[in-house]
Amino acid sequence: MAHRSPRSRPMRWSVLPRLVEGAHPRVVLLVGIALATLGALIALRPLTSLFVLALYVGVSAIVSGIWEFAAPTGRAWWHRALASAWVLVGLAVIVWFGRSLDLAPAALAVLLVLGGLASLGDATTRGRASVRVLAATWGAAQLVFGVLALTWPDVTVLVVAAVFGVRTFVFGVSLAVRGGRRLVARRDSAGRPRRPTRAATGWADAGRFALSLVLVLTASGAWWVNEWLSDGAPVVGSFYDPPAEVPREHGALIREDGFDGRQPPGATVTRILYTTIDARSQPAVGSALVIIPDGVSWQPRDVVLWNHGTTGVARGCAPSLREASATRWAIPALDEAIERGWVVVAPDYTGQGAPGVFPYLIGVGEAQSALDAVRAADEAFGVWLSDRVALWGHSQGGHAALWSAQLAAEYTPELDIVGTAALAPVTDPLALAGELTDGDASPLLTVLISWVLVPYADTYPDVELTDYVAPGARSIVREMTTRCPSEPGVIVSVLAALGVSEDRPLYVGDLTGGPLGARLAQNAVTGPFDEPLLVAWGAADEVIPPQLQQDFVDRACTDGAEVSWGIYRDTDHQGILLPGSRFLPFLVRWTEDRLEGGGAPIDDCGRYGITP
Repeated sequence: MAHRSPRSRPMRWSVLPRLVEGAHPRVVLLVGIALATLGALIALRPLTSLFVLALYVGVSAIVSGIWEFAAPTGRAWWHRALASAWVLVGLAVIVWFGRSLDLAPAALAVLLVLGGLASLGDATTRGRASVRVLAATWGAAQLVFGVLALTWPDVTVLVVAAVFGVRTFVFGVSLAVRGGRRLVARRDSAGRPRRPTRAATGWADAGRFALSLVLVLTASGAWWVNEWLSDGAPVVGSFYDPPAEVPREHGALIREDGFDGRQPPGATVTRILYTTIDARSQPAVGSALVIIPDGVSWQPRDVVLWNHGTTGVARGCAPSLREASATRWAIPALDEAIERGWVVVAPDYTGQGAPGVFPYLIGVGEAQSALDAVRAADEAFGVWLSDRVALWGHSQGGHAALWSAQLAAEYTPELDIVGTAALAPVTDPLALAGELTDGDASPLLTVLISWVLVPYADTYPDVELTDYVAPGARSIVREMTTRCPSEPGVIVSVLAALGVSEDRPLYVGDLTGGPLGARLAQNAVTGPFDEPLLVAWGAADEVIPPQLQQDFVDRACTDGAEVSWGIYRDTDHQGILLPGSRFLPFLVRWTEDRLEGGGAPIDDCGRYGITP
């Protein structure tokens, strides 16, 4: 019987095939069943089985590397290099797992790359063509998925677990089949298993070629999806990068530039970069759009400060980066505001566009970003602003507008806030969190929770992600905050949330308790409000329970504020601000009266019997 030389023997990432090569068929069968069970556990329950996955992969890599070093001399140099890498990465998986579950997926992805290189090496050895083709395609597929796992870290654990799990499952099944065949194999007169027939060998070759085709199609499809997702991500240009030295005072203009998106009729849009102070009381930089009506004005123009709703929390989620951010579909009653000669200032807040921490539902950070945008806009070319400012905001922006009204007298006393219009606003983040987390979290809600939790953890030192995120899932949660709802990459976040939710909850503990709950309560809108309020919401609001809006109105009236409010039937969360909304004509008239002093505001508190 001919034997292959040591140099021609293929290098395999797992030592198990060699260990069981001469074992009794029953042992091979049992080992195969055990590995198939382990593979299914890893693939179907990645977070629950993360310890098993890390331990299995780490030990397997170490043993395989040592086995290669113990092999006879004469092996190719790349065998030794990969063997060394396996030992090192295997140790890293086990050591890092003991320190941080979040580091283990990256090491597992590296092992995918190493395993792919080893499989490509196996394809260069002698043997049947079908075996070498399968080794080549499997190696290439492992390389592709290893790279993609590092490209999309929030699904790394899912991708790695799926690939390793499926790989282990398939290997286990093959061992079990091999052991079963040996138990029932027909033997010759000497008691040795007979060679497989030509037909059986042909079917085996066909199966390998078919599996190779599936691997090629799967890897190619995954790479195409990666390119599609990457191309759809917003690009933050150099305009948003602050210079080395910026003015020391807040609300100072750093630079201005044109806006490449759609221009509203009768107005010109300018982008500005300016100084502000973030929620941590640290100097920061913000960006905004300034929409200036055409024509010459011989007197300063009044201002509408528009605070946008949720667009994500990453830099690329800034409204000023979007094509249609200066249209009536993004800013309510924009055409009417331009027609009346009002300048509309639309800030992104810190951390969007410009670098920094985005103050999602963090009132001080939102308000200071917004108010400083007005101060900076007054320095832009061709802009002459009066001190009269009407605050508008929707959803998260309603929260920002109401907090701006609370802080303006102290933070920007030179601005005269004439009134605040809050459309379906968030007024009590803690109460809203309680409503949203009462029940099973959907994938979209899982992403939304990450948008709140990560900025709070980055802003407040007493809020720790480890107190609220399942072990091994911090990288998943953080990566969810890097994508915007308007880009196709958010699909990855939703799929990651869906995949994890099938395993176990991504978040642990009470999201409304502990330091996070205390900080959410700290960011509730409490007033006082010296100027009139206008609050409107839809009875069909699917995001913020309408009762929370009514509760806020009742509290504001009890505290002595002048509040006008409206509830609009058959109107959902977004519909309150879109063109055609029955609320918009009233918003324009109410704002016009506030800016021009055209009469006392409507006070629904006394009209409905809610008095201080």
